[in-house]
Amino acid sequence: MPGESFYLCTPIFYVNDVPHIGHAYTEVASDLITRWHRQRGDDTWLLTGTDEHGQKILRTAVANDTSPKAWADKLVQEAWLPLLETINIANDDFIRTTDERHEKAVLIFLQKLYDDGFIYSGDYEGYYCVGCEEYKQLDDLMETPDGDYAGQLVCKIHGRPVEVLKETNYFFRMSDFEQPLLDLYQNRPDFIQPAGVRNEIISFVKQGLSDLSISRSSFDWGIKIPWDHSHVLYVWFDALLNYITAIGYGTDDENFARRWPAVQLVGKDIARFHAVIWPAMLMAAGLDVPKHVFGHGWLLVGGEKMSKSKLTGIAPEEITDTFGADAFRYYFMRAISFGQDGSFSWEDLSARYQAELANGFGNLASRVVAMVSRYYDGRIPEPGEYLEADLGIQKTVTDALATADAAIETFAIHEAIAAIWTIVEELNGYITLQEPWVLAKDPADRERLGTVLYTAAEGLRALAVLLSPVIPDSTEKLWAALGADSLGLVQEQLITEAAQWGQLPAGSRVTALEPLFPRIELLVAP
Repeated sequence: MPGESFYLCTPIFYVNDVPHIGHAYTEVASDLITRWHRQRGDDTWLLTGTDEHGQKILRTAVANDTSPKAWADKLVQEAWLPLLETINIANDDFIRTTDERHEKAVLIFLQKLYDDGFIYSGDYEGYYCVGCEEYKQLDDLMETPDGDYAGQLVCKIHGRPVEVLKETNYFFRMSDFEQPLLDLYQNRPDFIQPAGVRNEIISFVKQGLSDLSISRSSFDWGIKIPWDHSHVLYVWFDALLNYITAIGYGTDDENFARRWPAVQLVGKDIARFHAVIWPAMLMAAGLDVPKHVFGHGWLLVGGEKMSKSKLTGIAPEEITDTFGADAFRYYFMRAISFGQDGSFSWEDLSARYQAELANGFGNLASRVVAMVSRYYDGRIPEPGEYLEADLGIQKTVTDALATADAAIETFAIHEAIAAIWTIVEELNGYITLQEPWVLAKDPADRERLGTVLYTAAEGLRALAVLLSPVIPDSTEKLWAALGADSLGLVQEQLITEAAQWGQLPAGSRVTALEPLFPRIELLVAP
């Protein structure tokens, strides 16, 4: 129901390197969902940020002849914060694990678990992947028959050799939560989504949970264990806590109660951390588990997961510099079934840009505004009696809203956009059949012409509202061109009321609309 609290967290990203379109994919999906909820009238909050502790950050900083903090500061300022501008992310907060507010609350959480007997000291030896910052089981590894790492055990995700580590560490009694977690998955079938990720997590937990090593003494870049400063906190245990430290855990009880629990939107490769370790931590602390953990698929390039180490990473600005932020957002949210893996190709991006954005939506908007200017001196006409064709458009808008809203509730972003796009298709077909340019030739058809153009303009108004979370820049331009500013800002319109017909005031003055999605050859021509 509108008005409820909706708190969504992206994973926080390692600052060991610059972002690629895989990171941007997660950010855009999170932003679109929260923009939608915000326009539903929900009490919405979007958190993103950066993970800046751990051995990988330390090694990367040393390799770049600098300190971990200086390296993190540089990457955050020069790469991660600019990413949010590049793809137009409307986040409410940005947290860094080096923030004092985070470190202070982490110590409160950690001390509580220690005092309550959930943390103990012990020895551990195992295969450790620095790239994942995680001890690995044998089935997480593979032996390479040839190449640089021939005969070595490598991580299946990173393709790099693991290290054998033996340490005396502090452990979290995660094994205590094996049955409570299985009960959680059974009692709340939608806790983990989509189904494939849920099944993988359940299978993993049923194999049995071991206690989790949560400290390191072989390096010192991290939050110091409060009762033993010779150890620093395991980076994942530290990072997962950002979702509650950012909203006031231990420091602002009122805001924490207002926001928590959250929806966790993550890549499927880190779903295990968020659907096993994270809820176990929360249970131990006596806190609610998240509302949902959604593990989306990977972006594939050449059949492989996006990766800087494998040189398959594509910087978001490589796309936005040519196609723009709106096209970036639209393409990745429309072309890929959210929750499944999806392949990126420049050819598909270019084809969809031209067919769906430029020719489909952009041309529709330009034609309608131009005809209102030409036939009604730039004023939205008063509609006459609605005929079956006009009422059909109204029904299309109503149905699209209902379908899209339901799809967003289940994180089916691609289905939501497809539903909204039926309005684009129906309006284009409507204009073709109604032939306003023919109606304009006969004064006897003046009232009918007004009804047709009002229907088209009002359909565009609804489209602007429904597409605002997807392509915010373009819908702002369309909103202004329609003369709809008297209704308020487009991003402040309630999505739930978008299908209420007749909101665009007759007599509103339209203004010239530059092509929302210019032809690419004009952008790249020498």
